[in-house]
Amino acid sequence: MPIITARILTGRSTEMKADLVRELAQAAVRALGVREEQIRVLIEEYPPEHWGAGSKTKTELDGGSNK
Repeated sequence: MPIITARILTGRSTEMKADLVRELAQAAVRALGVREEQIRVLIEEYPPEHWGAGSKTKTELDGGSNK
């Protein structure tokens, strides 16, 4: 049973997350040759102050502050 985890920033709509689940599941069906009902997709959401690139958080990269 494939388990796919997507880690994304908060702020996406329910519809966008449903589309992501659907697209990831369909990709796994094509790539792995498994049935769709065997696939599990987990979405983990993080606020921008908990997401970093290099030594800066996403909040800082966007011009905001963590304070």
